[in-house]
Amino acid sequence: MTEDARFEDASPAPLRLRAMDAEDLQVISSLVQDAVFPITEMTWQRSQRRFALLINRFRWEDAAVGRAERVQSVLAFEDVQAVRTNGIDRADRDLVLSLLSITLEPGEDGTGRAILWLAGDGAIAVDVEALEVSLRDVTRPYLAPSGKAPQHGE
Repeated sequence: MTEDARFEDASPAPLRLRAMDAEDLQVISSLVQDAVFPITEMTWQRSQRRFALLINRFRWEDAAVGRAERVQSVLAFEDVQAVRTNGIDRADRDLVLSLLSITLEPGEDGTGRAILWLAGDGAIAVDVEALEVSLRDVTRPYLAPSGKAPQHGE
C-alpha cells in the first residue's frame, strides 16, 4: 500500500503523542490548533522542570468525518529552563486563551525555545534544555459547544 494515512483511518482511542524534534512538534501543533484553556490551567513546576497546560483541544482528526468534538488534553514540556509570556494579562484569572500554533526556535547544543502562539497577539515562550513535549487526552470527547469546527478568516 502506498497511499498516505487519512484522518478517517484514525483510531477513536485517546491520543498519546511525544515530540522530540521540530518535525514531531509540527504534528502536535496541528492537533492543538484552536485549543482553548483558562489562564489558571497553566502550571510551571520549576523544581521538576516541567511546564504543562490543561487544554480543551478541538479534535481535528474527527472533523474530516463531520464530527465537531473537543477533548481535554495535557500538553506538557519537559526539561524546562524558563517560561515567559508576552501580551497576556496573567492577573486576569478569568482570561481564556486560544492556542493557534507551536513553533520551535532551535538553540545551541540541542537547546531551544518553543513558542506557543495565541490569538490576540499573545505568546508563551518555553526555553528547554532538550525538546520533549507530550500531548495526552485525559477525558472522553464531548460535543464542541459551537457544534462546528473553528473557522479562520483569510
